[in-house]
Amino acid sequence: MQTLRNHVTLVGNMGQNALITNFDNGNKVARFSLATDSKVKSKDGAVTKNTEWHRVFAWGNMAQYIENYGEKGKQIAIHGRLIKRTYVSPEGKSRAITEIEVKQIIGI
Repeated sequence: MQTLRNHVTLVGNMGQNALITNFDNGNKVARFSLATDSKVKSKDGAVTKNTEWHRVFAWGNMAQYIENYGEKGKQIAIHGRLIKRTYVSPEGKSRAITEIEVKQIIGI
């Protein structure tokens, strides 16, 4: 049986400068949003741009690279995998989100 893989490749623009969290053990994580655009043409010929926002994070050396060279608006290509996690909001409600863990980045 063939093993299924979890791969995501996106090209878009950084929505903001990465938020960097440094840990006591020396590791770090970079979190930012990535905007990807698509265009849809209606029957009357009007073109509408649709922007999708993606939550993205990277660990270790990749986080350091993003901290040093990434900035709001910069176009990048990322390759990684989808991660689904749950957390409790400040209001006490359970939330589920899907994020992309970056394994490779091009364009910074």
